[in-house]
Amino acid sequence: MPYESVDALQRALTRDVFHYAKDAKKAAGRALGTLVEIITFYLIKGWGYEKHTAIERRLPEYANPDITHNVEFSLHPSEEIKVVKVDKTNLPLTPKKILKLLDDPDWTADDSKSTQLLSSDEILRNACILHEDDSRIIVAYLGKATSTAYRLTVNRLTPHPFAVLECKRVGVEEGVKKGPQTIEKAKQGAYVARTVSSLQKIRMSDGSVYGILHLDSGELRYEPYGDFLRSVVASDDASLLRDFTLTVGVVSNHGNWFTSDDHNKELKVLAQSYDWLLFLTDAGLSDFVESLLVKPAKQYRPIRDAFVKSYTGKRGENRFTKVKIALAADLALQEYFKSNTDKVEGWFNVISPAGRSVAELKRELTLLAGKNWKEILK
Repeated sequence: MPYESVDALQRALTRDVFHYAKDAKKAAGRALGTLVEIITFYLIKGWGYEKHTAIERRLPEYANPDITHNVEFSLHPSEEIKVVKVDKTNLPLTPKKILKLLDDPDWTADDSKSTQLLSSDEILRNACILHEDDSRIIVAYLGKATSTAYRLTVNRLTPHPFAVLECKRVGVEEGVKKGPQTIEKAKQGAYVARTVSSLQKIRMSDGSVYGILHLDSGELRYEPYGDFLRSVVASDDASLLRDFTLTVGVVSNHGNWFTSDDHNKELKVLAQSYDWLLFLTDAGLSDFVESLLVKPAKQYRPIRDAFVKSYTGKRGENRFTKVKIALAADLALQEYFKSNTDKVEGWFNVISPAGRSVAELKRELTLLAGKNWKEILK
């Protein structure tokens, strides 16, 4: 590993990038959190789920819509509306401009600057929402470009997601074994994971965990949770799938959440709440930083450039987040994740379900994405 620990990596960023900041270590820690989100997003994108993805949406609790929770990434049933090409001189790509390229859609678009799919200086907005109402989310995605034109796709997403992914990272201060908010952040993530899906967890008196689901017939079905979860994912039964959401947590850092030999309280809280819990290893995060931000090959230098330009101490300069990213950095990240799929997947350890693999999670997401959601949700 290029750095002996992520703490050492954070100290290096504090020294070399965030020296201008009043609290340089805190700024470096936040940047590491952003990197975890970016790695997660480009993993989703590399797996082919981009056109199912919405970012930073509020998700209601199951059967309790008065309470909603913000989730970082949600994957939704998706239907393509149209693919169009736009001349490269026709920037920025605003919602109203995109609307004019479609065939008389039955919705209107907000034209605020914050929702531009691509700005005049080629800053991309990932999963750009053009319109949203109770029955649909209209989202624009930028695809491969030619030398003269951008290719964009407009998709209709169903509001209820079939999966959500959330990232959790907590930094520690020098000389302190645990950050003061780690357990509270774990509880927050756990609460969301346990309340958004129709498949709910109950613990039996012997400590085992069962899943319980209220069927359309009015009956309650309950089985050992792991078996029940796999049955729901494999099923085409609308009664099981209609309000089901697979919950995936991605955690990092590193002696704070747990060690390789001892899962502490925070990790146990998360592992018993999410359907899947992945740990982004120190080696994985360090490899990302070393390969793409510190010593990138020529084709990956736009990634480093976007990162460095985002952290100059000036407001409004960030072009390296999961939501808004320099187009050249986006293209370079897509190429890196596509060319290094096995290595990137190896950056993650599966904490729960025990004995499962990242490849199995990918298969479950593929199964859910491929369901006949029109029939299930009618």
